[in-house]
Amino acid sequence: MNQQELVESRLKKGLEQRQAAALLGVSQPYLSLLESGKRKLTQKFAEKVFKKFELSPEKLPLAENWEDLAEMRNDELAEAIGGLGYPKFAHLKGNAQINPAQILFSALKKNNLDSRIAESLPWVIFTFPELDLEKLTRFAKMFDLQNRLGFVVNLARQIAERVEDNQKVSVLLAVETKLEKSRLLREDVLANESITEAEKKYLKNNRPPEAVYWRVLSDLSVQHLEL
Repeated sequence: MNQQELVESRLKKGLEQRQAAALLGVSQPYLSLLESGKRKLTQKFAEKVFKKFELSPEKLPLAENWEDLAEMRNDELAEAIGGLGYPKFAHLKGNAQINPAQILFSALKKNNLDSRIAESLPWVIFTFPELDLEKLTRFAKMFDLQNRLGFVVNLARQIAERVEDNQKVSVLLAVETKLEKSRLLREDVLANESITEAEKKYLKNNRPPEAVYWRVLSDLSVQHLEL
């Protein structure tokens, strides 16, 4: 969150600056300095804004350097995605305190990703239209994850097409087009890189066309996905 997003969030909430300051437990002059960029907006304060203004998870602060992010375990990812409202993980009662773009990156980077979590990723992209897809794409390329991300974005776009959400279709198609330019030649695996050679051979011969195009070994298709 930057100062512009802070102002936009306050205005969307319908709050005057003094009202927002009282809600956040700071003085109006201090909030004015934050909104003008004269004082640094800390992650701790951004988290307070998210909670008090009841913002969408896309507005949660993002880590500056994703290279240094600690690896998330499968159970941690499932709880985080459950906290975002994913129906199949609702029983986990996760706490939505991680930006969904960051959750996506952590999941895509994980080489022993649980297949149930892989299945949830297109839902995350489809459900949160204000995701910072530009930053997600940039870091995916840095870690050679563009094939995995392209495949997941493609599935999310197919969900958007099924429900005739043309605006989302357009946005996701633009992301796919950007990722296509750096599509890797090597085959990749979306979930559980430790699968056997026999399993890899089966997936290679039985995967859907979009997985073939993105060179990802996965049998995941839009028919399997939760809307």
